[in-house]
Amino acid sequence: MQRNTLISKDLTPKARQSDVAAFIGKAKAIKTISTRQSRLLFALDATASREATWQTARRHHRELYDATADTSSLAIQLCYYRGFNEFNTSHWLTSGPELRARMDGVTCEGGPTQIARVLRHYLEVGTPATPVRALIFIGDAVEEPPATLLKLAGQCRLKGQPIFTFQEGSDPTTAHVFSEIARISGGAFAALGEQSADHLRQLLGAVARYAAGGRHALTQSGTESDKLLLAQLPK
Repeated sequence: MQRNTLISKDLTPKARQSDVAAFIGKAKAIKTISTRQSRLLFALDATASREATWQTARRHHRELYDATADTSSLAIQLCYYRGFNEFNTSHWLTSGPELRARMDGVTCEGGPTQIARVLRHYLEVGTPATPVRALIFIGDAVEEPPATLLKLAGQCRLKGQPIFTFQEGSDPTTAHVFSEIARISGGAFAALGEQSADHLRQLLGAVARYAAGGRHALTQSGTESDKLLLAQLPK
């Protein structure tokens, strides 16, 4: 009796070779996109001191998402600290809705600031093939030695990684340290309470354009927000 020796078409050598070729082609395409895509780190203080104004803060955070949603060449990593040793990072995100969903899942917990941890992560997360172009940090307090933070800001400057600090609240010590971190790193500082929502959205959009295209992108756009950002950036 002759045994049925039919072989599935999907298991033939030719089909397997085709599948392998398709996989390799897709992998190369993904690598090309990830290499060309500019990266931006977005860091938040999610400690208890921000809980009372967290709903307002979420609006500010969404301003960034709305501002960067149209920047298709930009990938953003969300990171935040809270509690007494909790530091969370997302994968690299390119979808506005996904960014907002990630943010909406963050809640505040009591604990000290971990700004130094944010800056060290910023220095370490990039690679020569996929550098991180900029850091946006939003917070309301500094509970760490300023000298440590400013030293890290200097290391960011040497690597060409500027820091854009946004202060919630009006504490003068925080304002001074935040502005110095921005200045030393080659970035810029802004107090959130000083701008309207529209103005803030424009300013965050300018940071996103800088991350995607550098000073040239800001010079070419000619918008008022881009001019304001350029005025703070080192020559």
